[in-house]
Amino acid sequence: QVHLVESGGGLVQPGGSLSLSCKASGFIMDLYAMGWFRQAPGKEREKVSCINTDGVPTDSDAVKGRFTIWRDNAESAVHLEMNSLNPEDTAVYYCASYMSPECTSANDYWGQGTQVTVSS
Repeated sequence: QVHLVESGGGLVQPGGSLSLSCKASGFIMDLYAMGWFRQAPGKEREKVSCINTDGVPTDSDAVKGRFTIWRDNAESAVHLEMNSLNPEDTAVYYCASYMSPECTSANDYWGQGTQVTVSS
């Protein structure tokens, strides 16, 4: 059974940093792209960052230069380092797996989400 479990969310002041982690189990994470999405209140879920099996990241314009995604296949984990956070980054952040090694494929499994709140 596939599980994706996020951790690391919380409250941070504007300009601060936060790191998220996603632990995967039940499948061989090495073979699939992995990504982070977020959903703010009243808004649709949006893609944040993705990393393919070659370790090549793809970031949305909203987070480019501020967020860094990386994967640790040995630990079956994918991480998201978030810097220069602003209130617009407030959302529930979800980890997701893709159906192929590339970020252009569809998503199949999702974590339960972790809340990130940026506020003074």
